Amino acid sequence: MTIKSRNKILLTYSMSGIADIIFLLLIFFMITSTLIAPNAIKVLLPKGTNQTMANAKTTVSITSDLNYYIETTPVLRDQLETELRKKLSISNDPVVTLHADKAVPYEHIFRVITIANRNKYTLLLASAPE
Repeated sequence: MTIKSRNKILLTYSMSGIADIIFLLLIFFMITSTLIAPNAIKVLLPKGTNQTMANAKTTVSITSDLNYYIETTPVLRDQLETELRKKLSISNDPVVTLHADKAVPYEHIFRVITIANRNKYTLLLASAPE
């Protein structure tokens, strides 16, 4: 008397498991790629060789038409210091990145530098790679 097994080995391969994993990876990369975008207005930055990577708490942008932005929110020039104080009041080590268009006169950049020095913020000047 021979014993027959009830389980038969299938020689076909199901791709549904791999398709599910690839679909989940695709969703993951799509979500994380949208979170990487910096909170700054796009300006034409001057070129520089030194690139410093730091965790900036906020960004200040000055466009070529001399509009000021904190991250993506427009701010009046006279209100810049008070808005930065509100934004960075809870931070222990406030770091601000300045994104200034290369056509911006130096006096506007110096105004942001003065505000950062007065409030003891660490200021990083953004530049484009050469």
